[in-house]
Amino acid sequence: MSRTFYSMRYFNFRLLFAGNILASTGTWMRFLAQDWLVLTELTDHDASQVGVVTALQFAPQLFVTPWAGLLADRLDRRRLLQSTQIFNTLLAVALGVLVLSGRSQLWHLYIFAFLGGLGAALENPTRQAFVSQVVPKESLVNAVGLNSMAFNIGRLLGPASAGLIIDWVGTGWVYIINAFLFLMPTVALTLMRTDDLHPHIRIPKAKGQMREALTYVKARPEIVMVLT
Repeated sequence: MSRTFYSMRYFNFRLLFAGNILASTGTWMRFLAQDWLVLTELTDHDASQVGVVTALQFAPQLFVTPWAGLLADRLDRRRLLQSTQIFNTLLAVALGVLVLSGRSQLWHLYIFAFLGGLGAALENPTRQAFVSQVVPKESLVNAVGLNSMAFNIGRLLGPASAGLIIDWVGTGWVYIINAFLFLMPTVALTLMRTDDLHPHIRIPKAKGQMREALTYVKARPEIVMVLT
């Protein structure tokens, strides 16, 4: 197997990779559908409301992500990912039903955007950390690279797919299909061979962990560069 796709030799990573493509595609479909819904159906092309919804969507990722990283260190990452994907699935179904029934309102989008951002804030650091459990240490760099590729594939497919679906059957069906795309990674995580997962040392709760983490990051210029 090509060294570029070396990590694909591991069954669990193949499942994770496929699930990540579907989850990323669903996320980017949701972004486009959400903006289109606000701009064309819930307002009279009010771009400022698109900005408000987008801000609500990303606010949890700004404030919750550091704490989500601590959760990923303390809890079973696979189960945490399954929980976030089920959460995303339920959100997509609920909003899809509202849109298809003609009952969606702008304040609904405020709530769903915030909750979707909260789910992403919990999911993203957990998903990145989980990679280290599905491949051995010597394959980790390759696996991280492929994981990023999966995200970018979804970034390409998601908006294009959402645009076509909106044109064919309307915005509501984007969310229904979105729910299916969020559910499939949960199935992939369930199918993993748990005996092949590399255990991670769970860090017990202790005072000052967040402060210690920030101090560590501040002392590592290469990490600061990535984050900024």
